[in-house]
Formats: sequence, structure tokens, C-alpha cells
Amino acid sequence: MSDEYTKGAADDMAKTLDQLKRDLLGVRTGRATPSLIEHLPVEVQSYGSSMHLKELGGITAPDARLLMVNPWDKGTIKDIERAIAVSGLGFNPQSDGQVIRIPIPALTGERRQQLVKIVKQHLEDAKVRVRQVRRDYNEMLKAACDDGDLTDDQLAKALEKVQKSTDEFCKKVDEMGAAKEKEILEV
Repeated sequence: MSDEYTKGAADDMAKTLDQLKRDLLGVRTGRATPSLIEHLPVEVQSYGSSMHLKELGGITAPDARLLMVNPWDKGTIKDIERAIAVSGLGFNPQSDGQVIRIPIPALTGERRQQLVKIVKQHLEDAKVRVRQVRRDYNEMLKAACDDGDLTDDQLAKALEKVQKSTDEFCKKVDEMGAAKEKEILEV
């Protein structure tokens, strides 16, 4: 019984790591990758809805300093350009009516430090989510013990396993953050 809880906690913590990976892919480094903009929300006037950029066209990186968006519906070009321009990423999209070219400017030292702060915020958010999973499962385990489904010994062992998982996942979060910071600060 307690194994179900500890496995569930570990699975939920793994989902938090997956979300962190996606978040960190969106933090730009020195080179162009489609993941920088693929999850950008685009308010499409003609469709009357908001969609992710990757749902509106193909995104490629023909070289290290350029991204290209080839919209499937050419009527969405203005909407895509606007979304990229106001995204806060510091990109200046240029369109020729068929494709959108996005030159990736070199990172300044100041911008690198800002990006490191953004990474640290993502890391802290991930740790908070991991701790919230721990709190939720600890409450479930204690409730199961109160209901008589678990003995006090089983509860103690299960709480220990959940804490061990929490420590492991927080360590993985720190490792992912250190790798991303190194990548950002690399000139």
C-alpha cells in the first residue's frame, strides 16, 4: 500500500523535472534553436484564438544565429511577427511575405546575467513543486495511517522514502540548473 504512494510521489516529481526541462529549453543561450520560440503563444486574429507557434508553421535554425518560421497559413505572418516582437526575448523578426527570419543577436554580459536569474527562478519554482508533491503525499500517507490502512512503522518508512525521493529530485534540479547556467555563461 505505501509503495503505491511512494511510487506516485516519484512519478509526480519526475513530471516536475520534465516541465523544468521544457522551461529551460525556452531560455536562450548563444545559439539559435527552435525550442526558443516553439511554445510562444500567438494570438491569431483570423482564427479568433491563441495557439503555440509550432502549431502555425515549421521552425528551423539554418545556422547558429538565425531562426526561420515558415507559416502554413501565410495570413498568420503578421500575428506571428507581433507575438515574437512582444515576447520579451529581444528578437526582431523580419518577414518577406513568405517566411519570417529571426536574427539571434549575440548575448551581452548583462543579458547573460539576466538569463541566469531567469534560470534560477525556474529552478526555485521546480523545487517548490517537488516540495508540494512531498507535502501532498505525506498528508495522504498520514491520512491512510489514521484510517488504519498503514501501521506506524509503514508510515515512517514511506515518509522516509518520499523524503529520499524529494532530496534526489532537488539534486537533479540543481544539476540541470548548473548545466544550463554553464551553457548561458559560455562565450
